[in-house]
Amino acid sequence: MAFVVLIPARLASTRLPRKALADIGGVPMIVRVAQQAGRSGAARVVVAADDAEIVAACTAHGVSAMLTASHHVNGSDRIAEASDVLGLGDDEIVVNVQGDEPLIEPALIDACAALLAERGECVMSTVAHAIDERSDFENPNIVKVVLDARGHALYFSRAQIPWPRDAAPASEAQAMRPLRHVGLYAYRAGFLRRFPLLSHSPLEEIERLEQLRVLWHGERIAVHVSDLAVGVGVDTADDLAQARRLVAAATARVLPDRAALGGAVDAPMIPPDPRRGPKP
Repeated sequence: MAFVVLIPARLASTRLPRKALADIGGVPMIVRVAQQAGRSGAARVVVAADDAEIVAACTAHGVSAMLTASHHVNGSDRIAEASDVLGLGDDEIVVNVQGDEPLIEPALIDACAALLAERGECVMSTVAHAIDERSDFENPNIVKVVLDARGHALYFSRAQIPWPRDAAPASEAQAMRPLRHVGLYAYRAGFLRRFPLLSHSPLEEIERLEQLRVLWHGERIAVHVSDLAVGVGVDTADDLAQARRLVAAATARVLPDRAALGGAVDAPMIPPDPRRGPKP
């Protein structure tokens, strides 16, 4: 199964300006994201940037990148433009890997793409994992998702869903553990280009979750429920510091092993942050 990874990148991010170029282990964050995505089964990985400085940084590290319009309000619109420029066919699968996920697990990218390829009734697929910490369930910055019997998304919310009105037996509670949504999406290229033309949903405006526009218009999103932990997403200065610590620790483990073998040292595979989900 062939698919393409597109990585939207914006220089003037709101919460952490210029984070796409923030140094993590000696390379810009956007380059590290592309390197992780390149370890997936993707036929091609391309960064879709809003600024020539990002394109230049990618090019300097051997990462394919293109300049897209600066007016796009979200990453979906940006990669829709990129899919046009690349001339992708309507049925080709595009995986949107967020540019602030430097520790993204390549296997999750593969799983997300494979699920969409299997589900002809769906226009998109995404990923979720079980929530084990109550603090995560209560955190509005962590998006929850509930599914139907076939694994289609019923709703995404920052609220606590599903809400246990009554105390459930332990076995039932285990079977219905809440799910944390991971911001990784696969689209068919034809729908990706159509998505920006859909009218906005009132629910999307309330929750500030653009995937609700898809459900509002009656389309289906398949959800891969993963046992893999999710790496650190970089939204704040604290997140960036944590990502740097994880990369430094992984590099420290890799260097002695490679030196002993007399080999070159590549960018290390980073272990997922155990706080972001269950271990594999």
